[in-house]
Amino acid sequence: MTAAIIAGRRARHRRHATASVVLGVLLLVLAAVALMVGNTFYGPGEVIRVILGETVPGASYSIGELRLPRTVLAVLAGACFGIAGVAFQTLLRNPLASPDIIGIAEGASAAAVVGIVVLSVSGPLVSVMALAGALLTAIAIYLLSNKGGFAGTRLILIGIGVAAMLQSIVSYVLSRAAQWDIQTAMLWLTGSLNSASWDRIAPLAIACLVILPLMFSQGRALGMLQLGDDSAAGLGLRVNGTRLLFILGAVALLAFATAATGPIAFVAFMAGPIAARITGPGANLLLPSALVGAALVLAGDLIGQNLFDARYPVGVITGVLGAPYLIYLLIRTNRSGGSL
Repeated sequence: MTAAIIAGRRARHRRHATASVVLGVLLLVLAAVALMVGNTFYGPGEVIRVILGETVPGASYSIGELRLPRTVLAVLAGACFGIAGVAFQTLLRNPLASPDIIGIAEGASAAAVVGIVVLSVSGPLVSVMALAGALLTAIAIYLLSNKGGFAGTRLILIGIGVAAMLQSIVSYVLSRAAQWDIQTAMLWLTGSLNSASWDRIAPLAIACLVILPLMFSQGRALGMLQLGDDSAAGLGLRVNGTRLLFILGAVALLAFATAATGPIAFVAFMAGPIAARITGPGANLLLPSALVGAALVLAGDLIGQNLFDARYPVGVITGVLGAPYLIYLLIRTNRSGGSL
């Protein structure tokens, strides 16, 4: 029996490692394509020379100032969305418990729209308001759902209600806005990498450097929480403190990513379940979800920028991909329960 358990554990570890390596290679391939493809095609040699700091006529600007920041922002934001999504889905033991669904992304959107239309702010101030909106919304949802003890189902239902309320606020503000403000707000609400720059990347990169190592170091604890509060506490885990750590970390990652790119639809929702299918049961999903999220954003941006006559923001592409997946997951969850 012991030998069988050890063999099963090793097989799961091998599958997790293999899946992570494959996803990492896929992400590198997508990043290379994103750097090479555009109005002008540049070969791998030119891309490498620009990254190493050489001056290459034409390529230095196109790659160094346009494509490289866009690619880095896509990877960082996608990884943040993926980790934030899987953290909530694992904590609440429900694949529908994504920040896209429970109102946190809507909090950032509502704050940004109010800032653009009502307060006439622009540039970095819109990102600051989006960050504050996401954090305040998450705190409100957590406090409302924590009455009489924490319950995941209650948090999801309250989050859906809060999301609907915030969407109504966005619709009302847009209905009274000037045409030029509507265009600015809608571009931001769609989720886009068009404004990628090193200045916009810097806050997100700092947040990743601070938060991601902390969350990855507690990956085993996140898996224990999936067993239920009583079982996790029986294994010696400080349940409330660990849950609060992951909620705050996930909200912060989501808020910084949303502030940098706008709410890119369904990435946080899809990354965790896709990673779970690839890695198999019992795996730590933080790293695979980060890789899947980054790959989704990069692939969506490549499709939106290169495969159609018009150029579409990445949020449009992920929304088109995510809506059918949401329907599929609703049907599957209704039949089999709420686990990833």
